[in-house]
Amino acid sequence: MIHVINSDNELLDVYSGTVSGVYRQMSPSVVHIRNVSNEKQPGNGASGSGFIISSDGFIITNHHVVNKARELYVTLDDGTVLRAELKGSDESTDIAVVKVDGRSFKALSFADSDKLAPGQIAIAIGNPYGLQQTITAGVVSAIGRSLRAQNGRLIDDVIQTDASLNPGNSGGPLLNSDGHVIGVNTAIIPSAQGICFAVSSNLASYIAGQLIIKGKVNRALIGIAGQTVNITSRMREYNRITNKTGIFVFEVMKINALNYRKIHYGDIIVQFNGKPVESIDGLFRHLTEDVIGMPVQIGFLREGKLMQEVIVPEPAVN
Repeated sequence: MIHVINSDNELLDVYSGTVSGVYRQMSPSVVHIRNVSNEKQPGNGASGSGFIISSDGFIITNHHVVNKARELYVTLDDGTVLRAELKGSDESTDIAVVKVDGRSFKALSFADSDKLAPGQIAIAIGNPYGLQQTITAGVVSAIGRSLRAQNGRLIDDVIQTDASLNPGNSGGPLLNSDGHVIGVNTAIIPSAQGICFAVSSNLASYIAGQLIIKGKVNRALIGIAGQTVNITSRMREYNRITNKTGIFVFEVMKINALNYRKIHYGDIIVQFNGKPVESIDGLFRHLTEDVIGMPVQIGFLREGKLMQEVIVPEPAVN
């Protein structure tokens, strides 16, 4: 039997029940992180949030939360304080991984952020101003945004949300209505009202994996910044490509004379060495250390027509 919701109060009850349920189930995996940057001045440092991603104690947070730490302490939801070890940090995406030991932990799982759509419920859990286990909720306001990291590089494929964030929320999870991670909360715009950002789950999980395995991220760079855009069916048919989306180039950086001006502002990247590329995350998966210094073929749409250019990726300076 189909239950029809026919009142605003009933709709609110369903929404409240969803948000409360996610909080009850997922908040035990959210932690408070304290960064002591100077042993002589224990209060000198930073604090923020993080969340457990494995039963053996790996935790994702933000680079700026753990930056320049001499000591790191993690407070669990039950008040237990554990010393943490920094496993790796990537300033270019503002993602870091720390590790705690001592028990079997409840971990959060990642959703596929490529499947996000504006209007979906977005739930943030964190520790603003050191107040543990605070929840806010809103919607995904936009996807495919770019945000400048502290080192000046652009973080691509960023989620914009109106779920309220405050200092201390940094590094905490942004969750969907199933309680799966869709992003890592990273920034707010103080002068704006309710505009907050999170690094997408696909990018964050990829970076975290690299940090756990190697302790750093070795990446290639082709000198563009972009965001995901839709490609019309007519354009797909005309160019005989399968992409439903591509990467709109809105900034071109001069990384070497060979590459410069081969890709232009307004181009839409759709292929890497002949393989479809539909998102920034997809492009990142190709731009590994294996292609540094190697000729690669980039396929892109310019004025509606598929074109190809051979460029040589440079090593990115982390």
